Amino acid sequence: MPGLFSLAVAALLVASFYGPVYRELTILGVFRKPSPAVFAENQVFYKIEDTVHCEDLHHYADRLFAACEDTPETRFGWFPPMVIFKEPPQSGSIHVIGPKTMKSTRLGFENFSGPFVTHGIDVTQDPDQKDAVYIFAVNHLPNPGYDSAGANGEDNPKARSQVELFHHVLGSSTVKHVRSIRHPLIKTPNDIYAEGPFSFYVTNDHYYREGAKRHVEDAVPAAKWSNIVHVHIGDLESTDGQSGIDVTVALTGLHNNNGLGHGQSPDEMVISSALGGTLYRAKPSRANHTISVLDSIPLDSVTDNPSYFKDPYATPSNDASGYLVAGIARPIDLPFTFTDPTAKDGVMVWYVRPNSTSVEGSTTWEKRLIFEDDGTHIRTASAAVLVGIKPQPNESKKAWLFVTGFLSESAIAVQVEL
Repeated sequence: MPGLFSLAVAALLVASFYGPVYRELTILGVFRKPSPAVFAENQVFYKIEDTVHCEDLHHYADRLFAACEDTPETRFGWFPPMVIFKEPPQSGSIHVIGPKTMKSTRLGFENFSGPFVTHGIDVTQDPDQKDAVYIFAVNHLPNPGYDSAGANGEDNPKARSQVELFHHVLGSSTVKHVRSIRHPLIKTPNDIYAEGPFSFYVTNDHYYREGAKRHVEDAVPAAKWSNIVHVHIGDLESTDGQSGIDVTVALTGLHNNNGLGHGQSPDEMVISSALGGTLYRAKPSRANHTISVLDSIPLDSVTDNPSYFKDPYATPSNDASGYLVAGIARPIDLPFTFTDPTAKDGVMVWYVRPNSTSVEGSTTWEKRLIFEDDGTHIRTASAAVLVGIKPQPNESKKAWLFVTGFLSESAIAVQVEL
C-alpha cells in the first residue's frame, strides 16, 4: 500500500508543520485580499504633497521628519534594498512635515551635493544647542570600485551604502552635512536608532546583497543572518567616512531585522523582523553596546519601521500609549509589482498596547489593525506615527495617524479613534 503510506507521511508532515507554515503564509498575505480604506463621513483625510517614497517618519519637537525621493522615477531605477541597480541614482531630500498644516517642507542641503538615496533615519537632540537636532540618514550609493566585467558577488558589490549625519536648526530651511560614516560592517543598512550625535545603532537587513542566498534569507525563517551594529563616532569633523569611527556587532540571531524605533522609556529599543512578522522590545547596553531582547510580539503581516506613541493626554483610567508598526498586506506580490510605478500594494498598520487584563509580572498585548488600504490611497506602508489630538468633552480620544511608504507617491494623514 505505498500510496496510502505516502499519504500518511504527508498528513503527518502537514500536522507537524501546519502551524509555522500557516503563520508564514499569513505574513506573506497569501490568504489576504486587501480592501480600499473606507472613511466615515466626518473622518478627515489628507494626502501630503511632495512626500515621494518617504521610507521613514519621526515625530520630534512637534514636527515630522522624513527622508524622501525628489521624483517618483528615482526609486524604480536604483534602490539596492530591493535589488534594483538599473540606472545611476539621483538625489533625495530631508523633509519636515507640519502635523497641523499638513504641508511638507523640503530642506536645502549645505555642504552636501549628493546623490542621496534615502532609507531609514533618526533624529536626536543637539546637546549643545536646544533649538537644533542631528539627523542620521542611510544613503545607498553606488560602489565607485564596482567592476561590471568582474565576478559578481559580495566581493564586488554594486552598492556601497553608508550613513550620513546632518545638523538642522529647528525652523530653518536647510540641513548641514556634518560627515559620512562608512564601514565594512555596514553592508545593507536599513534603519537607525540614535543615542546622540556620537552613538547610533543600524540594522543590516540582509547578509547578502543579491543572488540566490539573499532569496534564502527572505524565504527561510531559520536563515537568521542579518544583524545590528553599533557605531561610535570619535570625530565629527572627519572628511573621511571611514576614519574616526568604531563599529561593533551589537545583535545577531533575528530573522530579517529591519526597522528600529525608540520605545516607551529612554533605554528601550524596538526592532522589527520584517518577514518574521515580529516586533521585539529590547534594551541596548551603554556599557558594551550590545542589545538584549526582552520580549517579542508576533503580528500577522510583514513589519517595517516601528514607533511608539506616548499619549500626551493620558489619565490613570485612559492611557492610549502604544506601539505603531506599518507593513505590507501582500508581500508575496512585491517581487512582481515593485518595478511597476502604477501597481498597488496594500498596507496594514498595527496599534499594539498592553492588554488591560494582563496580570502582574507578565504582559499580553492587544493588537489592533488601526488602518488598512489596498494601495488606492497609499502604497507599501513602511512607517506610521500618531500625533495626539486634545480630547473634547463626551467624545472618544482621537489622534492623527501619519503613514508613509517606500513606494508611495505621498504620505497620508487620517484622523483615527484610539
